[in-house]
Amino acid sequence: MALHFELVTPERLERSGEAHMVVVPGVEGDFGVMEGHAPFMTTLKNGQLEIHTSAGGEPERVTVSGGFAEVGANGLTVLTEKVEG
Repeated sequence: MALHFELVTPERLERSGEAHMVVVPGVEGDFGVMEGHAPFMTTLKNGQLEIHTSAGGEPERVTVSGGFAEVGANGLTVLTEKVEG
């Protein structure tokens, strides 16, 4: 099974799809999210979001500017002010 992942800015839904794992730049440290992760919510620091589409593959990296991340029953949602890359 794959993790459902959404990346959202105030202007639009930047990405919606499946990922093997997403590494998120949390204010208390980077953390990885995979399918089945416990519910969790945190604020983000400016940094790189790593989107792993498959195990062992090279991740896609996008830069996010602050915001929030929420892991819930529907997967991972990242709300950020700005996305680059």
